[in-house]
Amino acid sequence: MFEGINAEAYQVKDDYKSKIESLCQALAIDEYCHLESDIVELLLKERDPLALSDWQQFSTSWHDLSSDLYMADGGKYRTRRHATLSALPSSVFWTRENHEPHYQSVNYNTLNGGIARHYEPINDEVIFGNTFKNIMIFGCEIFSRLNPYNYWHIEVHQFRIKAGENHEGKPTPEGIHRDGVNYVIMVLIDRVNVLDGTTNIYDLDKRLLSEFTLKRPMSLAIVNDEKVFHGVTPIHIDNPKFEGYRDVLVITFKKNKRISQQ
Repeated sequence: MFEGINAEAYQVKDDYKSKIESLCQALAIDEYCHLESDIVELLLKERDPLALSDWQQFSTSWHDLSSDLYMADGGKYRTRRHATLSALPSSVFWTRENHEPHYQSVNYNTLNGGIARHYEPINDEVIFGNTFKNIMIFGCEIFSRLNPYNYWHIEVHQFRIKAGENHEGKPTPEGIHRDGVNYVIMVLIDRVNVLDGTTNIYDLDKRLLSEFTLKRPMSLAIVNDEKVFHGVTPIHIDNPKFEGYRDVLVITFKKNKRISQQ
């Protein structure tokens, strides 16, 4: 697994394609991985030196999310935006699809599942900016190697989870879960004035396999959603004089037998 490899050691490995191949091998064996931000930045910039050139604009867009009105626990701690994409087999090329609601069955989301949830779309300047484009290419390269013959239905979620003096924030209010897809990428965008928020990975018998905390922007986790469960512990405010929040980009890849015709 890639967890614990520092960027200096990683940099002396083979070329970019070999690094992606090594990551695919790790995912195929362990079904999940955790990459620190320095390695993610190295990978993205090795492919495109301008990969993170609009990072400031990209990360600032998390200040413009809408309240999640579908929280069955009554919580007011989550804001989000959503987009639907598709990708061709064995390709890094992807397309933005018509905006549609997000749906999960209650088998996968016992809290908020079973209904179509309509969220505001992610803004075009985010979707078509350098940072997002290169994160998507990174995901497509990994999953097209692991599953070279599948079209992909892709959903993208911008999440902000807020904590306050009198309430905790729940990154995964549904608890330990799977999302009902094939793969999930979780990218930390920012953590401000919060504690905790530990990512836990479990096998299909819900035995703990690993736990780690995404602490620095661009650190990420990837899970094979068919093979492992995951969850994130609640966040709590650090300095009670200020609000705290945790911003995350979540991208899910689901095998699709057909792709919409544009």
